[in-house]
Amino acid sequence: MSFLSIFSQHAARLSSCVGTEEFVPTLVTMFKELVDIDNIAILAYPSKNMPRVEYNEPPNGQRQTSIHLFMNGAFLLDPYYMAATKSAKQGFFSLSEIEPQGFKDSEYYHSYYKASGFTDECGYLVSVGESEGAFVNISLGRISLKETFDKEILRNLTDIWPMIDWLVKQHWNKELDASNSFNLRQRLEVALDCFGNSLLTDRECQMVGMILHGYSNKAISERLNISVETVKLHRKNAYAKLDVNTIGELFNLFLDSVMSIQDDIEGDPLSYYMNTKTVVQPK
Repeated sequence: MSFLSIFSQHAARLSSCVGTEEFVPTLVTMFKELVDIDNIAILAYPSKNMPRVEYNEPPNGQRQTSIHLFMNGAFLLDPYYMAATKSAKQGFFSLSEIEPQGFKDSEYYHSYYKASGFTDECGYLVSVGESEGAFVNISLGRISLKETFDKEILRNLTDIWPMIDWLVKQHWNKELDASNSFNLRQRLEVALDCFGNSLLTDRECQMVGMILHGYSNKAISERLNISVETVKLHRKNAYAKLDVNTIGELFNLFLDSVMSIQDDIEGDPLSYYMNTKTVVQPK
């Protein structure tokens, strides 16, 4: 049976179960029949609140651990999240189309993405509801399958985008709208931008942000129009102030500080995190 024949049959079923508990499992079944994948994750991002897992099928315990890290802050560095929030992208995208410069050199890639076992990924970004910032990400991943998604598969998945867009919008259209005025996701995005600024100079803070996003010394040098030696000096000074020695330690410090954020905390999450770690000695 052809790709479009399989899709047509499932699309008819999906249309009839929009808004019901059967929609997500039916959607998952369809993608499994359409393309060889070992992992499918459906993540819903309400307009202001933290993301939630609508569906995830971890092939092993490590992936389950990884999704926990992802939901608690690592998602801020996810290429699909950044594409949806920073670039307002909608549609179907292979990872190679949206990954930022230096992604495969980033600690997010090595500590989270690669550790999750992914060899390739593609997925849909669908804006839903009337509130700005609400979207759904359908991620199709390969882990044990070593081949990347070929051009024909990517073209077929692109061709069905209009129907996927309509179905997802119909199912999640109202559910992800804002229910309160507090914007936690925006607070976390600001935390990423402000990370370390209570301890670092503006240039050092800028450097740390670029390092977290995977920029190499050379890439930072070219982007900021400064010498590589100057980059290394700023990097060395920032690491010393943050008491870290490697990119891995920096990434973990960022995650720990972001995960410690409370609803009423603004600005640099590291400042709050360091205060909570301080032990007051008895007199």
